[in-house]
Amino acid sequence: MNKKLIRFLAICSLSVTLTACSVNSNTNSSSGTTVSTTSTQSNDYDLETIGEIDTYIKLGSKTEIDGKGASVEGNVVTINSAGNYSISGTLSDGQLIIDAGDKDDVYIVLDNADITCSNNAPINIVNGDKVVLSTSKGSENNITDGSSYDLEENSDEPNSAIFSKSDLVLMGEGTLNVKGNYNNGITSKDDLRIQSGTINVEAANHGLKGKDCVLVIDGTIKVKAEGDGIKSTNSKDSDRGYVQIEGGTIDITSGEDGIQAETNLIVNGGNITLSTGGGSKNSSTKEGWGNWGPNMDKNTQTSSDDTETEESAKGIKASQSIEINGGRLNIDSSDDSIHSNGTIKIKDGDIDAKSGDDGIHADESLQIDGGDINITKSYEGLESENITINDGKINVVASDDGINISGGSDNSSQNREGANPFESTGDGKLTINGGQIVVDADGDGLDANGSIEMNDGLVIVNGPTSGGNASLDYDDTFNINGGTLIAAGSNGMIQNPSDSSKQNTISAVLTTQKANTLVHIEDENGNEILTFAPTKEYASIIVSSADIKDDSTYKVSVGGEYSSDNEENGVYSDGTYSNGEEVGSVKISSSVSNITQDGASSNTSPGGGGNMDGERPNDKGNGEPGGPGGNRQ
Repeated sequence: MNKKLIRFLAICSLSVTLTACSVNSNTNSSSGTTVSTTSTQSNDYDLETIGEIDTYIKLGSKTEIDGKGASVEGNVVTINSAGNYSISGTLSDGQLIIDAGDKDDVYIVLDNADITCSNNAPINIVNGDKVVLSTSKGSENNITDGSSYDLEENSDEPNSAIFSKSDLVLMGEGTLNVKGNYNNGITSKDDLRIQSGTINVEAANHGLKGKDCVLVIDGTIKVKAEGDGIKSTNSKDSDRGYVQIEGGTIDITSGEDGIQAETNLIVNGGNITLSTGGGSKNSSTKEGWGNWGPNMDKNTQTSSDDTETEESAKGIKASQSIEINGGRLNIDSSDDSIHSNGTIKIKDGDIDAKSGDDGIHADESLQIDGGDINITKSYEGLESENITINDGKINVVASDDGINISGGSDNSSQNREGANPFESTGDGKLTINGGQIVVDADGDGLDANGSIEMNDGLVIVNGPTSGGNASLDYDDTFNINGGTLIAAGSNGMIQNPSDSSKQNTISAVLTTQKANTLVHIEDENGNEILTFAPTKEYASIIVSSADIKDDSTYKVSVGGEYSSDNEENGVYSDGTYSNGEEVGSVKISSSVSNITQDGASSNTSPGGGGNMDGERPNDKGNGEPGGPGGNRQ
């Protein structure tokens, strides 16, 4: 048989900065393009290519081998040395075993290969330095195991349809279909790297699992798993146990977490769609919420040297840190959509999230430097002990607090199963240095068990309609030094910004106004400061702007009409306001100036603790924000 030259990629390579997972260069690759990340440690790896095939293996009732490095005994095919292998045909109730030398790199091309094994892993990589599993162009390849394995006594491995004790690379221009009926779909006890190709996985437990790391460079990946979709589990080395996504299309439906990293999780690109735990419709109002994942009577096995975390159904989750530097994430999660036991940093990317619990939660700190974040359903939208927003476009809908500053750990709170509660220490802080933030909250709009500082940016709060919550709630201080704040809500527990603020604020207590009723502020010369239509019923409005000057007089009106349809997030511009009812006027002589409409009453204070009576999201979400308000001409 003539040898073929099979190439799946141009001869090129990629040098990537990683937190771990060292992979040596090889003779089938060369170096070239560089992609960098924000991680602190670096190792190089190469994009794999497959050159001339050394050995052809034709599977069947009588397997044929043309070449060296492989043998067959019954229905078991064994590859025992380095080289390039092409595998085609059907192996029924058999195994492909790779048992090569410690320094051997084995390259395998699946060319319309079907391998099934009823009582063990159809592909079992016992030894080797690295195994590259590729699919030929246009091919369809199927790997399927049975629902029970015959393992050696006191052994829990192998436990996946494709199981590897070596570094495993998946690539190609064909399709790889994997059904893990026993436990996991694909497992590597070292590094798991996905370079290209179409990969479809169904698993009784976890879909894709790499102990030391999971790195997705490109490809089309679809996972349906009863447990986690993608996970890395090494907790013994801080440089390992991470997941990094550079690109590709990832679609995961999982009973537990969508993507879980024992240490760090980095997203630099890609199009990621996640549905976990039945989605946000399976929220904490549902009976039995929190019972996620495979049933206990299924053969879901845990390797003895892996660290398994408690059951959860979060979208993406990491024990140490999450970095999102790009890409698109669409998350529908029963539990938190994005969760870190440590820190989260978002620099860029598009995030759309619906959560049955919190939208984005970090135990220690959350920093947002950019990106487009749209949380359309949540219990609490953004939550951490410290939150810093420097830039970005953020929209939050929450059935309790929109943005919550607290401190503590991920345990139960007020008997709310799965909550991320915090003991108030007064040390937490919300800092807003820029960006556009729009909050629709049934609880407190901005809630800080500590302090708030705003230096720039735009913040719009459509706050609670009940008197037990407030659009602003903080324990220590809320200093406004710049930017624009617009906060509408009820008038039962009004908190104004602190008197120590460098920028002036007007706070108006109103009679109850219907949703979308205009509120208008103008100066003594009739110049418009603000025309705004809250999306919900409201009885107070708090506005801080650089346009509110000392010793000037300002008038507040409600109702009326606006001549322009130019509106964004309820704020109108480029028109003329008319026919409103004047609430009152005030001359600015201090940083906070108050107006009370005739017939209105409130409980206004400069500080105080918040109320946690907000309800969890229901099956229908939290309601869509209303349209533009007022009557327009």
